[in-house]
Amino acid sequence: MANQKSEAALLKKVWDIANVLAAAGVGFTDYITQLTYILFLKMDEEKEELGLNSTVPEGYKWKDLAGLNGTDLVEKYEEILRELSKDEGLIGTIFTRATNKIDRPVMLAKVIEMVSEENWYMMEGDFKGAIYESILEKNGQDKKSGAGQYFTPRALIQAMVEVVDPKITETVADPACGTGGFLLAAYEHMKNQSKDIEKQQFLKNNALFGADNTSLVVTLASMNLYLHDIGVNKSPIAYQDSLIDTSDRMFDVILANPPFGTRPQGSVEVAVNRPEFVKTSDNQVNFLQHIMSIVRKDGRVGVVLPDSVLTDMGPTEKVREKLLKDFNLHTILRLPTGIFYANGVKTNVLFFEKGKPTKEIWIYDYRTGIKHTLATKPMTRAHLQEFVDCYCVGHQQDRVATYSIDNPNGRWRCFTEEEVSNADNLDFKWIDLEEKDERTVAEILRDMQEESDSIAAAVERLQTLLGGIEV
Repeated sequence: MANQKSEAALLKKVWDIANVLAAAGVGFTDYITQLTYILFLKMDEEKEELGLNSTVPEGYKWKDLAGLNGTDLVEKYEEILRELSKDEGLIGTIFTRATNKIDRPVMLAKVIEMVSEENWYMMEGDFKGAIYESILEKNGQDKKSGAGQYFTPRALIQAMVEVVDPKITETVADPACGTGGFLLAAYEHMKNQSKDIEKQQFLKNNALFGADNTSLVVTLASMNLYLHDIGVNKSPIAYQDSLIDTSDRMFDVILANPPFGTRPQGSVEVAVNRPEFVKTSDNQVNFLQHIMSIVRKDGRVGVVLPDSVLTDMGPTEKVREKLLKDFNLHTILRLPTGIFYANGVKTNVLFFEKGKPTKEIWIYDYRTGIKHTLATKPMTRAHLQEFVDCYCVGHQQDRVATYSIDNPNGRWRCFTEEEVSNADNLDFKWIDLEEKDERTVAEILRDMQEESDSIAAAVERLQTLLGGIEV
């Protein structure tokens, strides 16, 4: 729209308020959550002014909040959050376990004033959605909040979606959806495949499903999709623990980057609800089993998993054997470190289909000799173009290895059924490059500072969990 301010100008307003609130002790994640609640109320008011139905009950609308100040403002805002969190539809999802984190009236008023200056509902979905995505990415970079664990680099998401290639008539799920990046990218990939009205309605209202067991993330993901005009009546995001989900819902496509590590103490033990699973406390292995259980026959999966899934023995090996027997694990993309906001873990993307056993496995090594940092050399979609080209979407029978006797450091190589069956694990390596550290002194210092900040943030979160005890 010609009279709309630029994305950069709106983002500057968002950051300016964030800086003011940060000085007052309100972290960026808390700010974004409150901004989400307030933005939803404002957009509902704008819908009503256009003659469209309001989804917010009387007494808890934007007009009941605007114009108040002081303690009256805070008290009314907190009442609205309490009431809307009880709703069982879209509102209840966006306001999942909503609480106020901005208790100073003057600061809360600044956020409300900033939102009130724009007409958000009439913005194009791509425009307001891009703004919100930029906010979420900024939040992912906030080391103190730990929000990076919920944010997968968009370049990786885009490449994964392109090669898995979901179709407009298919269902797509992410059982650990974070802020909804995979679902949104899948939607963008599918929406231009057909102009058929029924297919478009199916895509917006029934094709997507995401779940997360963190209320904050459910709020952000729901709003992210809502701002892109997806799930405007009922959010496709569910507040649930996927690992203890025993529903019989199945999907055509699964795209995910599930949490790694050990299941938190106090959580319901997975084996209690899922006796069919190989018993393990590893989140990544349990999520792999869950994904294997909810994808339909001939369905397709792209999932980010750590090296341990390819190498560990015991329960992990049993799950790996089931994967190779019942699924065609046809492709593995080896990823470098330095591409995630949460540092350190070596990861891969596993691509597999349900219904046929694994024969050969094609591996693209985008790790050996590759250096990325979030600050100075972030991974872009262009960095993964060779992998996407090699993948041969829709005509995988035409794949041609770049590895050969003449080119032993080619990154694209096929391992035969015999090589797979004779291997101790699936961590195949062949490229022999002398890894040189080509960073400048300034880049090394920046990387050291990033590592130091991450450690400090982790210690700070641990101290908070331990009630301030010195560690």
